[in-house]
Amino acid sequence: MSSEDKPTGASSTPAAANHPIGSHGTGPAIAGNKPVVNPLSKPKITQALNGTGNALKTSAHQNSANGGQNGNGSNGYRVLKPDGYVGIDSLPEQFVSRIVRDGFGFNIMCLGQTGVGKSTLLDSLFNMKFPDVSTRSHNLSAVDVTAHNYDLQERNIKLKLGLIESKGFGDQINKADSYKSVVEYIDQQFERYLQEELKIHRNQSPVNDTRVHVCLYLISPVGHGLRAIDLVTMRELAAKCNLVPVIAKSDTITKAELDKLRVKIMSEIVTNGINIYHFPTDDNDVADLNGKNNALLPFALVASHEFVRVGSKQMRARQYPWGTVQVENENHCDFVRLRDMILRINMEDLRETTHSRHYELYRRVRLEQMGFGTVAGGDSTKNASFQETYEQRRAAHLTELQRKEE
Repeated sequence: MSSEDKPTGASSTPAAANHPIGSHGTGPAIAGNKPVVNPLSKPKITQALNGTGNALKTSAHQNSANGGQNGNGSNGYRVLKPDGYVGIDSLPEQFVSRIVRDGFGFNIMCLGQTGVGKSTLLDSLFNMKFPDVSTRSHNLSAVDVTAHNYDLQERNIKLKLGLIESKGFGDQINKADSYKSVVEYIDQQFERYLQEELKIHRNQSPVNDTRVHVCLYLISPVGHGLRAIDLVTMRELAAKCNLVPVIAKSDTITKAELDKLRVKIMSEIVTNGINIYHFPTDDNDVADLNGKNNALLPFALVASHEFVRVGSKQMRARQYPWGTVQVENENHCDFVRLRDMILRINMEDLRETTHSRHYELYRRVRLEQMGFGTVAGGDSTKNASFQETYEQRRAAHLTELQRKEE
């Protein structure tokens, strides 16, 4: 193959390869600039590829012998290796340092009927006693949703934690609208984030994020499965946030009853088309663990404010005349599994799923309602720019003003 038949960018000159990055020579462009391909040479490249291809194989062999310094990467970019240390391998450390400095935000909603153990569960999850805010009220005409924010720090990691609880859920005579207050609160946080996103000067720090990242729906162990209010509420919440159903106070029923109740609840969830949150299995590092815990949903929980000495340690437990139920004993309940799944393993996935799935769905609907996304005439197949939408709405506003003047 002649010199003019060689594919452009297949190899570089030895002189160019010897220039280290940062030198003042006229070496080849650093990775990031695609090699320029002459359109006139395309038939020759095709002919070379369809033929014996010896020249290409020889060039690839020479490139491999040179450590990939003179060749092209699999994505078409020229790959270069500096002769000495530059420092680009510290980029992940820089990213982690910035994230740690800014801190994290995480919001948990705990929903269930009065007295099912919402506050106790939250205290047990974070191994601390939050300020006592009583949620036991049977006199409310509607469900009240309250949020409290706390700044937590474990080692050098700062977390702005938001705890959202409900008051009076399921206490009304007419329970048909019990879920509406909860759904409205979730939509309000989405709207707040959207309005901040549309501002010229935005402040969307993770610590200022008030969107609900996970909802723990506490199911009463008393009964034969889910009630009508549970089915209606869970169906609405599953479309708005990451819903994780759990069985509260599971120590009040026997193990055989618990197994039957777990199967019954999951059967009703599947039958009614409720898309609860499943722990992701696309990451090989945690796929097996998340898969096993998905099979245990809904988790059977026990929480307590009391501490009992077990050996040389003080453990959260509930004491009964017949014995002691340890909160952190996996043979007694699934509390440790829930804590690991929510906080230790899948917290970032919960945050990402909230943003990429639930918020994006809300954002798309709201922007369409605001007039963005379609051109005049309602043709949904053509996307309108912000400028087109602005001109359209400005013209409509001027027409309305002129009509009022007349």
